[in-house]
Amino acid sequence: MKVSLFLTCLADVVYPASVGRSTVELLERFGCEVDFPKEQTCCGQPAFNSGFHRESREIAKHMIETFEEAEYVVSPSGSCSTMLHEYAGLFKEDPEWQKRAKQLAEKSYELTQFIVDVLGIEDVGAHFPAKVTYHTSCHMTRLLGVKDAPMKLLENVKGISFIELPNKEQCCGFGGTFSVKMNPISEQMVDEKVQHVEETEAEVLVGADLGCLMNIGGRIERQGKPVKVMHIADVLNSR
Repeated sequence: MKVSLFLTCLADVVYPASVGRSTVELLERFGCEVDFPKEQTCCGQPAFNSGFHRESREIAKHMIETFEEAEYVVSPSGSCSTMLHEYAGLFKEDPEWQKRAKQLAEKSYELTQFIVDVLGIEDVGAHFPAKVTYHTSCHMTRLLGVKDAPMKLLENVKGISFIELPNKEQCCGFGGTFSVKMNPISEQMVDEKVQHVEETEAEVLVGADLGCLMNIGGRIERQGKPVKVMHIADVLNSR
């Protein structure tokens, strides 16, 4: 099975040594042949969310062309994976590009979704002895519809002690450009999220979207809270 890795901006620039490596090692462990198309860029979500749809279409065309020959496209980001599924809506007046966008969406998956739903694996053989809680990101759960896959995988991690996060459905306040444009509101939202993380007394906060983890983790660090923040790929790759 051939998989093309869509790493995303944050994983490429901020977390490549951990999340990128863990994603590749997980996929290769279960027989996937992984390649990394170097032409890939930002998925266009910041422009799309800000209403710049003409510019978003140009980015979408480039990404569609970049991954057109891929058998599967897998990303360690629910949010960016969701954006690949939004491309078709950008080309309502262009049937040819809309068709190509739908073809990309049909073979694109978030990492845990791919492991569970395509590879059919729920126990990756991970060992992670820690008290853990999980943040459910908005795009991944509400738009992409991936809710069960991360939980199934975490439940089978040896040594893990899982505590459900109170009000887990609430946004962390990141929302891409929202955290920049609506900073006072975003700050209150992430403070509430950090408070709920504290209530669990977890040692580690796990998530599947680096934007959310960067936002929550930054606030945790600034407040001096003793909670480690990790992407689920790193937890699943722990042996």
